[in-house]
Amino acid sequence: MRKTVSDLGKKRLEAVLAIATYSIGSGTASVAPNPGGEIPRQLIITASDILMYISIWKIYFQEDLSSKDLVEILAELGLVTVSATGTAYIVSKASTAILKEITNWVGPLGWGLTAAIAGSLSGLFGVVWALYCDRLASEREPQSI
Repeated sequence: MRKTVSDLGKKRLEAVLAIATYSIGSGTASVAPNPGGEIPRQLIITASDILMYISIWKIYFQEDLSSKDLVEILAELGLVTVSATGTAYIVSKASTAILKEITNWVGPLGWGLTAAIAGSLSGLFGVVWALYCDRLASEREPQSI
């Protein structure tokens, strides 16, 4: 079965909605008070991001993607790409955690800033993943116009 432009457009819309949902969730999770510190919170946000990647994959390919499969796909992109992406991801999460500690002193204004940054970072990584999935889907099955 050939994909139509409208089918690919529908998948793109679903991916955008998934990214928005997970990004809002990440932003919200970063604002909530956490007596255990920032590391447990960042682990939860990271798990949410992984679920976002798996969800986007399922939107494009109608198949489940396990965390193991996700790591294998990232490895297929090339070790340099995985290292760079992993490093950028870790740095962004560490920066968010540090920023959160600093903005705790500012109060609600700082909390909103942290939420915006955390949500934006999750959204950015989601968009990059969706673009990869979109390109891969386009290559797997040529579009009919």
